[in-house]
Amino acid sequence: MELAFSTRDVAGTRLAYSPLWEVVTSHRLLARGAVGPLHRRWAERARPELAAVGLGTGLLADLITPSGYLPDFLNPPPGPVPPSASAESALTGELAVLARTAPERIRADLEQLVDWTPEVAAFHRDPAAVLPRLVDELRGYWAVALAPHWSRIRAVLESDVLHQSRRFAAEGSAAVLRELHPSVEWCTDRLTLPLADCGTSGSLAGRGLLLIPSAFVGPGRTMMVNRPDQVVQLCYPSRGIGVLWEQPAARVPEAVAAVLGRSRALLLAELAAPASTTELSHRTGMSAGGVSQHLTALRAAGIVASHRSGRSVLYQRTDLADALLAAAG
Repeated sequence: MELAFSTRDVAGTRLAYSPLWEVVTSHRLLARGAVGPLHRRWAERARPELAAVGLGTGLLADLITPSGYLPDFLNPPPGPVPPSASAESALTGELAVLARTAPERIRADLEQLVDWTPEVAAFHRDPAAVLPRLVDELRGYWAVALAPHWSRIRAVLESDVLHQSRRFAAEGSAAVLRELHPSVEWCTDRLTLPLADCGTSGSLAGRGLLLIPSAFVGPGRTMMVNRPDQVVQLCYPSRGIGVLWEQPAARVPEAVAAVLGRSRALLLAELAAPASTTELSHRTGMSAGGVSQHLTALRAAGIVASHRSGRSVLYQRTDLADALLAAAG
């Protein structure tokens, strides 16, 4: 696969990261079955949790198959994600764009799928009626599989964007494109992508290229969306994913532990970013029931708050908890 660049395209090449791309790439990783050691622990937790809420099968699974074409409408060009965006709000803008996809665009993409299930056929017959359900499935998948880990995923993606941006400034876009990935080749005005999933060869035609790092696209591969009415998107493996799941031990202030007990103090320390009961159980080694009891007591005292994100309930520290931890040093 080749992409031909004009001077305008080279100048218009930019970087962004996308929560919705992380949904698509991580879902495809799970669909492929065997998962490499890097993401294995995440996959072993995510699969049963998704199955428990009915997201192991369905329309989303029919669209994001283990290999081959992925409907391009699943990945509209992302806008900027505010660094302070919560796990709940990070996906909102992209889902809003997806929800406005024209029926004819959906039908055109679905017609490129090799295998049609009854759900895909129903989607093709009446895109407007089925699209809200797909958006709900995407939001539910995000809440269960990715939202509890968003702070660390975002940190890896932001670090890659910063690194590549510095290279753009110091060495130019050609240098970045040339070393984007071992399988990618840059020569004069053409980018060759021998292992790209999806997309088609052709000219960028002045649309520019949007480079999107992903924590889940997998080594040795890239993914692409090349629609004539949009900027071309190239999703590639992010730098730094080797440390994605490293979990530094949360520091438990002894003064807080003396008042609340070590288990509750540990939960507060772990809630630097919103997390679910299941995620906190995995991190701390406590049972899910024990975590739930402690969180109920902390919430009653106004030290933690909870909110629903899709089908999950996420807990976070309140201002009172932050003040307590700050006072304890």
